[in-house]
Amino acid sequence: MIDHYTYRLSWSPDDNEHVATCAEFPGLSWLAEDEMSALRGLKVMIRDVVEDMRANGEPIPEALADKKYSGQISLRLPPDLHRRLALEAAEARISLSRHLNLKLASA
Repeated sequence: MIDHYTYRLSWSPDDNEHVATCAEFPGLSWLAEDEMSALRGLKVMIRDVVEDMRANGEPIPEALADKKYSGQISLRLPPDLHRRLALEAAEARISLSRHLNLKLASA
């Protein structure tokens, strides 16, 4: 299960070490001199946390990679922004949905 989680390795200039993080457990991280040690340390920590959560009957985060997405979201906008985006889409001669997809993809 923990192998399906979303991990990221980066450099921490403040700590002068590599840091491993996990999107499904945003409060956890592991520092180490090399990337693989940081990743291994974080995975051990997450394995222990998941075991504790399971033992306490707590819900365990689903891996983002295993989630099913419908491709639809509901989004509330201020009326002025909605109007501006609709105008931009009309001027580009595309649907508002397509216009928003292009904006999000380029962000």
